[in-house]
Amino acid sequence: MKILLVEDDKQTADYIAKGLREHGHVVDHADNGRDGLYLATGEKYDVLIVDRMLPAMDGLSLVKAARASGMKAPVLFLTTMGGVDDRVAGLEAGGDDYLTKPFAFAELRARIGALARRPPIVAATALGVGDLEMDLLARTVTRAGKRIELLAQEFKILEYLLRHAGEVVTRTMLLEKVWDFHFDPKTNIVETHISRLRSKIDKGFDKPLLHTIRGAGYVVRAPD
Repeated sequence: MKILLVEDDKQTADYIAKGLREHGHVVDHADNGRDGLYLATGEKYDVLIVDRMLPAMDGLSLVKAARASGMKAPVLFLTTMGGVDDRVAGLEAGGDDYLTKPFAFAELRARIGALARRPPIVAATALGVGDLEMDLLARTVTRAGKRIELLAQEFKILEYLLRHAGEVVTRTMLLEKVWDFHFDPKTNIVETHISRLRSKIDKGFDKPLLHTIRGAGYVVRAPD
């Protein structure tokens, strides 16, 4: 396998790289997050091994940026931060597995082997519910073949709802994922955009797709 190791501790990096090369793997090494991101987005790797605490750019930011650029390779985080919240943060940033230091090299090998055997990530290029279709590449939305023009924020809301089709999406979830608000702005910004979105995707059609669940949130689901 071709592996990218992003680790700033020289002793740890030399130990890992030497062991992996002895087992026939090709290893590229970066000792800071900035160079790690450059390699991760410029080369094709089978697995990334990324330390959480890095100079120039931390491991979470590195993986988030790499994922945003389209990098699909599985990521194993190495870290001394072994708390539940730390593991959750790593997985939410785009990591696939988590190994706490100190670790046994045999376990490291087993984990990256398991990651490499996983089916490759295939990014969805289209979403839909019922006769509503969204093309993520062309950035278009149609219902029953009719083109629907959406503003940028409306598109983002609908995309998030479609990615969670059939699930209740709360107001807080939309504030965080669409507007990047991690507090309540005490406005009706969500309600206003939902109202406009509903008028565009449901008005003129027999059965609505966008539903308000009183006291809970919103859900997009196919007609019964």
